[in-house]
Amino acid sequence: MYMVESKEGAIACMLFALFFLGTWPALLTLLERRGRLPQHTYLDYSITNFLAALIIALTLGEIGESSYDHPNFRQQLYQDNWASVMFAMAGGIVLSLGNLSTQYAFAFVGLSVTEVITASITVVIGSTVNYFLDDKINRAEVLFPGVACFLIAVCLGSAVHSSNAADNKAKLQSLPADAVKGLKTTDVPSFSGKDLESSDYLSRKAKAGSANYLVELENRRSIKVFGKSTLIGLSLTFFAGACFSLFSPAFNLATNDQWHTLKEGVPHLAVYTAFFYFSVSCFVLGVTLNIIFLYQPILNLPKTTFKAYLNDWNGRGWALLAGFLCGFGNGLQFMGGQAAGYAAADAVQALPLVSTFWAILLFGEYRRSSKKTYSLLVSMLVMFAVAVVVLMASAGHRKESKVAKSIEQ
Repeated sequence: MYMVESKEGAIACMLFALFFLGTWPALLTLLERRGRLPQHTYLDYSITNFLAALIIALTLGEIGESSYDHPNFRQQLYQDNWASVMFAMAGGIVLSLGNLSTQYAFAFVGLSVTEVITASITVVIGSTVNYFLDDKINRAEVLFPGVACFLIAVCLGSAVHSSNAADNKAKLQSLPADAVKGLKTTDVPSFSGKDLESSDYLSRKAKAGSANYLVELENRRSIKVFGKSTLIGLSLTFFAGACFSLFSPAFNLATNDQWHTLKEGVPHLAVYTAFFYFSVSCFVLGVTLNIIFLYQPILNLPKTTFKAYLNDWNGRGWALLAGFLCGFGNGLQFMGGQAAGYAAADAVQALPLVSTFWAILLFGEYRRSSKKTYSLLVSMLVMFAVAVVVLMASAGHRKESKVAKSIEQ
């Protein structure tokens, strides 16, 4: 199988993962803001997210000769490694719960702030756990200042959300009461690749960031947020962050067996095999929950059916693309983490740098906001830029395990 072994290769994997993992949430947000039901979107996303893992396993996981000591993907499927498989599948479960929660949190808290809070919680908890699981191969004097930068960023992210919410409230107060209750937008055009949030549609209607824009957005989006407590969004966000903080340590345990759960002589689970099992559990849970949500929706979303989902091609291509981006992004993160340490690989949690770019470019987030909001936003992004550089600088090099050496001898 192909393995990333150099520090430079690991950093390259992290950078590509950073872009992919920062882009797919923007696509899900785009679809929700255009009125597509999140249950339909997540089912499409789940399919290609799993396919990405399968493609990686059958290509990179099958390169080169295979032996019992160094098995390729398909050979390792038949080895007695179920203890590690359980860790991998547990990681997939918490990731699926986290991704599902953020899909709803985006509507309440906004794309960039949701990503800031979840990513920061992931780094503060996950990177600390991974540092000790990885036998401290990362430079602590560099790693933990980077973790501190993420902690500061989550505080700034919360402040940005609070300030922006106050700005939006002030904008809505400038409208007549009946306008806020519902602005008719019966001439909303059908979704297309050219009809993004910043397209000609918006130039014909309200300007991004204006009070009328906020009301029009509420009318066409699938998740209605007006009149609902922001605590709903924040609760979903912090729950997602807690889930995200666990999936990387679980994957770390699956591939490196720090708790010695494998029988003597059994090779550690390869990163590609672990990612396959990880994605299987992620897929099964995501599909199961969203089929239930079709008939028993949450947050007052309308009921739908599986047949309606199959017939809903409105933006399906974007949802499928989001799944591929997330799948390949996670795979690259794990490949880099196996080479340079999973604590350093958590640098990809600076994905809000990418998500905020898409939020501003596509959705007009923070347009016509106050100077205070802009100042906090810039401070947040600068802190994330510092954090990602520091965490990547802490990258170490994983030595060959004692188990592998004893097998070779």
